[in-house]
Amino acid sequence: MLQQSKTLQLSHFLADDELNKSQLLALIELAIKIKNNPSDYNQALAGKSVAMIFEKPSLRTHVSFDMGINKLGGHALYLGQQNGKLGERERVSDYAKNLSCFADAIVARVFSHDSIQGLAEHASVPVINALCDVYHPCQALADFVTLTEKFGDVTQVKLAYVGDGNNVSHSLMIMAATLGVDFTLVTPIGYEAKSTIIKKAKILANKSGAKLNITSDINSIGAQDVIYTDTWISMGDEDANKKSKVIAHFLPYQVNHSLMSNTQASIVMHCQPAHLEEEITTELFDSEMSVVFQQAENRMWAQNAVLVTLLA
Repeated sequence: MLQQSKTLQLSHFLADDELNKSQLLALIELAIKIKNNPSDYNQALAGKSVAMIFEKPSLRTHVSFDMGINKLGGHALYLGQQNGKLGERERVSDYAKNLSCFADAIVARVFSHDSIQGLAEHASVPVINALCDVYHPCQALADFVTLTEKFGDVTQVKLAYVGDGNNVSHSLMIMAATLGVDFTLVTPIGYEAKSTIIKKAKILANKSGAKLNITSDINSIGAQDVIYTDTWISMGDEDANKKSKVIAHFLPYQVNHSLMSNTQASIVMHCQPAHLEEEITTELFDSEMSVVFQQAENRMWAQNAVLVTLLA
């Protein structure tokens, strides 16, 4: 299996649009194999150390990487907000070169994709994007691991994302288009996904044969298998006045039992943290249709597949 992972030939894991279909399918397969046979991989990162840069607070990303690296026999070092924003205390290039002296890989959860690109450009070790303002590839990979576990062949799944056109929606859309998954993006006017990401997704969908539907009309969502949502309020934008305006604008896009019934969807997904009774009802979040904690667990296994591919 370690030999198979080498055939992916990844130098970094930065953005969904940098991976092709065969690479994504191999990572999904490897994640499930590691999950089902963890003892086979408990020394995969023996003697390896991973530096984890966190400009933003985190629960799932921090814990899943830290414990995942430990399960692979490696060592994780957490570098939190005490070091300030990348590029302010010292140049991103210096940060990357210094960490490359000590670490075998760098995981970074940052505000700007420019920081991720700077780290990758100047580091002599693999860099993994654990979240930035444009992409969340680790989350999307875990989501498609979850969908594979639930449905088998994901190309038969109809997936809709409802809510803010943010980094999570970007990565889901790009990965769906690459894999050949029919994808519907429903966002309120003024909160659309980046036009550059939509353009990339359309090109990828044309290549894979996936159907891509971009709309602001919640009533035109059509039949779906899975509904996905995320918080309407981005981290760092919790201003009370702004929040009340956003909630009022987004309320018609709430994911609830009525929407699930109208679309005939059987699965609801959320990357968490969830703002219950805003983007999703408590009743639905806690229901048997919800796979949110399976998604959370699969963050670790998906990321471990990336780590094994890059380092083992």
